[in-house]
Amino acid sequence: MNAAALPASSLSGTDLAAALRTGIHRLIANEEIINKINVFPVPDGDTGTNLALTLQAVLAALRGNPAAHAGQTLTLVADAALDGARGNSGAILAQFLLGLGDRAGHLPVLTAGEFADAVSGGASYARESLAEPREGTILTVLSDFAGAVAAEVRERGVRDFPALFRAALVTARRSLEATTNQLESLRRANVVDAGALGFVELVAGMSEYFETGVVPADDAPVNLVHDEAVAAGQEEDLEYRYCSECTITGPAIDRRKLRDEAAALGGSLVVAGTHRKVRLHLHLNEPQRLFELATGYGEVSGEKADDMQRQQEMAHHEPRRRVAVVTDSAADLPDSVLEALDIHMVPVRVHFGSHSYLDKISLSPEQFFRELATNPQHPKTSLPPPGDFRRAFEFLGSHYGAVVYVGLTARVSGTFQSAETAASRVRTRARILTVDSETAALGQGLIVMRAAEVAAAGGDAEAVRAAALAARRSTRTWGCLVTLEYAVRGGRVPGWVRTVADLLQLTPVLAVSANGNVGLGGVLFGRADPYRRFGSFLRRRLDPGRRWRVGIAHANAPEAAALVRDAAIKGLPQVEVLPIIPLGTALGVHGGPGCIVVAAQEMDTPPQTPTASS
Repeated sequence: MNAAALPASSLSGTDLAAALRTGIHRLIANEEIINKINVFPVPDGDTGTNLALTLQAVLAALRGNPAAHAGQTLTLVADAALDGARGNSGAILAQFLLGLGDRAGHLPVLTAGEFADAVSGGASYARESLAEPREGTILTVLSDFAGAVAAEVRERGVRDFPALFRAALVTARRSLEATTNQLESLRRANVVDAGALGFVELVAGMSEYFETGVVPADDAPVNLVHDEAVAAGQEEDLEYRYCSECTITGPAIDRRKLRDEAAALGGSLVVAGTHRKVRLHLHLNEPQRLFELATGYGEVSGEKADDMQRQQEMAHHEPRRRVAVVTDSAADLPDSVLEALDIHMVPVRVHFGSHSYLDKISLSPEQFFRELATNPQHPKTSLPPPGDFRRAFEFLGSHYGAVVYVGLTARVSGTFQSAETAASRVRTRARILTVDSETAALGQGLIVMRAAEVAAAGGDAEAVRAAALAARRSTRTWGCLVTLEYAVRGGRVPGWVRTVADLLQLTPVLAVSANGNVGLGGVLFGRADPYRRFGSFLRRRLDPGRRWRVGIAHANAPEAAALVRDAAIKGLPQVEVLPIIPLGTALGVHGGPGCIVVAAQEMDTPPQTPTASS
């Protein structure tokens, strides 16, 4: 940390940057506490993470030498906040900062009066961004803070910023405490509004800078405030399951029309931004409907859809659970297993031409294979950006002591590297451990399942990671390709291989090798009755003297999957077969409709029990 010259009656861009950096560090330090009291509008425990990520984008924009021009600094801050906005409170705060920038963007320095006018504009902008503003939230505290700043300047003649922030902070804290009795959900949980607390911590940090002149260095670590208390509130039956967001860029976005159309799809709508760029936030049950609506207004990017049902389950997990298990959507598992074992999933992106989808959220496996069969453009998948993983890790890190991520094989995708990059940058007290599954689809899913079972049994992070590594050594994955058309289209298989297979009437069997590569694992001679013969192919590779867990997934071919199952497990006295499920995109993009994937995990060694330190 270092001390800067204290501003008195005016603020430069450098002063603003220093104050904001100090405030952002304070908010991030309290991320976990803000998460723990998050009960409105949904008790999903992520408001602190959303605000921290929103303002970390601002922090990144302020690194180095910020502009001395106050208005330019505010404009930079507003743009960064809009790009990085996450969640309801993050979008509202971004809109507040946008209002400041619009009111004061032309000013080289800010006087107290000009600051009061800018803050008033920011509070109005924030309120206008919501379809249904509610009192007792961050909106109320923003308005009360703006009113206090204006009163100090115009009624009491305050001109210096330390005194101005000192007085306005008192009002903001009083307003924050009052939120407990303004919303029923807050009153029942006996907490203040989480978003409002985040804003007050931001202001308190800025006030601290104005009092001391001490500003944290760009690379200064944040000392996280930890609270052992469980999350406030309790799980609720949600009207809407997904918290969905995207950014729209266009030459002339009609925000009023967009707001009216989006409001008809769900609740908690926030439309933040300008007529050229909008960050759209909405709670709804079908995220793709929001993304499709957005495409009518401009270029869509930054799609996100958080499963609030799963988030609130994790936020209110049983206290004995100390380790969260995370994977990506390349892993295939029955929904019942994901829910029973509290497994968190980060979606990859699927692109059909210019149309983008969030795997297994805005595009189901059934929809994927229908599109694959009819769309002349072969799909491409793209890894989740590190920001998606970082958000998941920070959210879970505020509710658990450790996080173990089990990812898609690094041999075929950069997904695992993206997760490792995020893990190295996460600001959380929780340990973040990563495991390359060295496989995909059901194989990856079975490894994740074994890790989650150990976590559910009370194992510590090392025990969970060790279970995943042991399961990796005992898990094998195969796929039956009734056509090579899609593997050739995707570049996984050369065209001449399909020619030879067609000429000789061969049915290829895909396999994931021990080192994580996906390639040819064998062939079935002839094209007749391929599914039963694939089942027999598998049975010959499964020792009947051992105990197995088997998963089966299909590409819009459930009857074929049942044929494979019956043939594969015949004569296996010790086998646990998971429910047959639709195949995901990780291998489905190469197999195409009709593909069947099977993973088998040897279970002779029971799931690892907690270590002595547990």
